[in-house]
Amino acid sequence: MFKSTRLSLTLAALMASAVVQADIEVPLGSTQRVTQLFAFPNNCNVICFRPWTLEQTAEHYLNQSLQRDGYSRAKVSVKSHDGQLTATFSGVPDTYGQPLTTLLDTADLAYQGASKLNSDGKWAYNWYLFLPLGMALENRKSIELLHFPPDYSLTQAQDYLESATTDRWATLLTDNGVPATETPAYQTIIDIAPIAAPSNAGKDLEAVYSYFTDYQTRMVKELSLLPNGALPMVAFGAPVRNWIKQQYGQTVGVLGLAQISPAAGQNVSVLGSNHPSYIWYAADPATYDGNEQKADEAGLKVMGQDLSAACWQAGMGQKPASDPNVLLKACMNTWQVTRKEQTCELFYTSVRKLTPEQANAKCATPPIKTHLKQLKEPAPTPTITAPAL
Repeated sequence: MFKSTRLSLTLAALMASAVVQADIEVPLGSTQRVTQLFAFPNNCNVICFRPWTLEQTAEHYLNQSLQRDGYSRAKVSVKSHDGQLTATFSGVPDTYGQPLTTLLDTADLAYQGASKLNSDGKWAYNWYLFLPLGMALENRKSIELLHFPPDYSLTQAQDYLESATTDRWATLLTDNGVPATETPAYQTIIDIAPIAAPSNAGKDLEAVYSYFTDYQTRMVKELSLLPNGALPMVAFGAPVRNWIKQQYGQTVGVLGLAQISPAAGQNVSVLGSNHPSYIWYAADPATYDGNEQKADEAGLKVMGQDLSAACWQAGMGQKPASDPNVLLKACMNTWQVTRKEQTCELFYTSVRKLTPEQANAKCATPPIKTHLKQLKEPAPTPTITAPAL
């Protein structure tokens, strides 16, 4: 009995040791390729904001992916040999390299598009090719389709998920029950213009989409379609919703549902939403010639829409088999009918920066109470638009 137990323990130790030692190596490509795809150096103008080597830069983003995939104890090391870079991972499944390889192969298409854009004389001096690095590679819950990343996410933060836009939406997801530590799994972003640019560059970037068609459509297919089903997608802002119409033939308004087919016979549910930063414009008194009452009313409406969209995203991410129509109706009724007082308070605390007590008092004033009563009747049952054939 003692021998058998000791043998079992020895075998268990050997197996555990084998797991620990089973590192995986993922080729990243040539020095030139990694330099292009990892936007290296991320911010160097004589003085480097962060004086990282190419290897350290790649390690930085790959470490972010490990954390956001939930592998908190995993490690990655990037080394260069004979002009080729390799990432060595420990503490991850042996299949972990596959989505990374796929992402980088697709990223090559973005680089080709950006190069053509530049050769055609349409690239701006203050644009940077910035691919969706550092996000969850494996454990994703939903896809966010956005316009372009802000330049400071690259040059200052070196974090694709650090921006006013993504921070606000993460807060709305937590308002809908997603733990703060898990919001990155819901925020796997595809930008239809993979260019970090100043926040006022949106109009100029709308003219470059066609250069990235192959990259955009392959990203949508590869990130949203999984072996066990499709992930829900949220399309943020009018330019993105217009792109859905142009690329997939589907009209999707704010809180409108559609289905697109990134691959034959495989559908993805897409919800239209405001851009996460739209509320700052909608609720700006300057938009209404200084009329604060009108600005508050517009902001409250947008807040209800945004909370409803985040509710749908959270619910579909947690239970992908849910009926998207039924869930959307429930979310709209929650935030625009039964809990509209909480919607009001969240608007005043998050957008107007009032204290909870001040927000509560503001929501209790007669003009706001009257507006809340008129805001929304119980939501009608939305209908999904069938994908174009």
